Amino acid sequence: MRVIALEAAGVRKVYTKNGQTLEVLNVEQFIVLEGEFITVIGPSGCGKSTFLHIVGGFIKAEGGRVRVYGEEVSGPGPDRGMMFQEFALFPWKTVAGNVAWGLEAQGVPRRQIEATVGKYLEIMGLADFRNHLPAELSGGMKQRAALARVLAFDPKVLLMDEPFGALDAQTREAMQEELTRLWERTGKTIVFVTHDIEEAVYLGDRVVVLSARPARIREEVRIDLPRPRGLTVKKSVQCLEYRNYIWDLIRGEPAEAKR
Repeated sequence: MRVIALEAAGVRKVYTKNGQTLEVLNVEQFIVLEGEFITVIGPSGCGKSTFLHIVGGFIKAEGGRVRVYGEEVSGPGPDRGMMFQEFALFPWKTVAGNVAWGLEAQGVPRRQIEATVGKYLEIMGLADFRNHLPAELSGGMKQRAALARVLAFDPKVLLMDEPFGALDAQTREAMQEELTRLWERTGKTIVFVTHDIEEAVYLGDRVVVLSARPARIREEVRIDLPRPRGLTVKKSVQCLEYRNYIWDLIRGEPAEAKR
């Protein structure tokens, strides 16, 4: 029986401004098993990123609980690695320095840091750029460096908030393929938020479709596509059918829910 890596129950988020309240999120139950790759999608502005930030411990919810391997989340922690929409690299640090940062903050011995940094720079194809600054890298290389930094401290769950959204189409596809290979190699548990339906289908074991605000889980779509997945999977009829089905779920929101 597979272990539950992540569980969110009764999670609510409400914003209040000038005496007005706005409910943005109401997720009754969200479960991710160890080693699963879950993608989350929904209408623009529905609260996808807010939910991920609550899971990451960066935003406090008004109700409910989030647990990682049975331990309740009360704030950010090393059991969860977060990749944001921005590259979020320190511009004054080299690539190697950025990857080492989390390990240094944890007080890991220097020899172990060097070995770990070298390992992940090699995996991400950045070994020849270890002494470069972020300004000297392409967008795709910056995201690979950001991913190497998260993976270096070995989080139990990897949370990704539209990490490829700012990349051009060609680089984005290359990063998607690279991420699937990395996931197959490491067996990491991944929750990946995206606004791109094709990306959600290509990457995910399951696609969790959220409703319009306040975001609720509208449906979970299990993706029965073969792994390992090359980019040719995107051209398959089955992939197109999944895409169209999920698009209909999102587009089929009642008009009053979208206002």
